Amino acid sequence: MNVIDMILSSQNGGQIQQLARNFGLDEAQVQSAIGQIVPALSHGVKKNITSESGLASLSKALENGSHQRYLEQSESLTGDQAVSDGNNILGHILGSKDISRAVADRASVSTGLESGVLKKMLPVVASMMMGSLSKQASSSGILGERSSSDDSSGGMLDMLGGMLDTDNDGSVADDLLGMASKMFR
Repeated sequence: MNVIDMILSSQNGGQIQQLARNFGLDEAQVQSAIGQIVPALSHGVKKNITSESGLASLSKALENGSHQRYLEQSESLTGDQAVSDGNNILGHILGSKDISRAVADRASVSTGLESGVLKKMLPVVASMMMGSLSKQASSSGILGERSSSDDSSGGMLDMLGGMLDTDNDGSVADDLLGMASKMFR
């Protein structure tokens, strides 16, 4: 299951309902926003993990964080912690507030939602995305691997590749190109 599907289906749509309440949107608007934001964030994750230090940092964050709560507990999306964690995640995967603003602005053009609302939603969606990555890594046993860093890194890359394959065609390359073209149009 890819990241978007995991987020949209978490708690039988309860997380989407919570986001709709948090941001004064309807569920279709939240789904549309997630459909635009997550590919840009996924692109940032993919870019970040191409370096050994970026992959190690992501592995450590997945192992040490309690990000799964953002998929499993609706109330976790209402607190300041979701925003704080999300801003930290955005800093790691996107690098700057300017890029975060550009992601929100691009999503605004695509969804018709106000950019200001999307800028506020972005860190919460980042927390949810990290929760989905954490959940997938835990369920696949990647986080428990300690035999060698190469085995663990390979498993992490395989898991992330599968989750970032948004069209389920077995290739992440076309998805990343699509994400990049949407992001920089």
